Amino acid sequence: MKVLSIKQPYASLIAYGIKKYEFRTWNTKYRGEILIHASKSVDKKAMEEFKCYNLDYPLGCIIAKVNIIDSVKVDDDFREVLDSENSFIYNHVIMDKTWQGYGFKMDNVKLIKPIYINGKLGFWNYDGKISFRE
Repeated sequence: MKVLSIKQPYASLIAYGIKKYEFRTWNTKYRGEILIHASKSVDKKAMEEFKCYNLDYPLGCIIAKVNIIDSVKVDDDFREVLDSENSFIYNHVIMDKTWQGYGFKMDNVKLIKPIYINGKLGFWNYDGKISFRE
């Protein structure tokens, strides 16, 4: 199954269904299931900003399964959509009008028992077993 490594706290925000888009400078035509890997890297400023959610922020492991259902070009119209959906979560994308890229829209989030494994850039493959959290 395809996997995408994401820095914390963003990986956990996706895993708990709070953040519905992951932003990249590159587009994807891929649609379907992927695993979310919480990388060993942390965005310290964002960790402080989002500590109000009181989530678990594991590092270096696969933590969730999601479906990518769309990839949307980030433009002024999409920034308005993000602002109306959740300006607190998407503030970094909304405020930086110079940033160009895509938002991978995700749904059908399911938490899995952490699988500790090193991540990689871009999509990568994991063929092992996964177990869902209850």
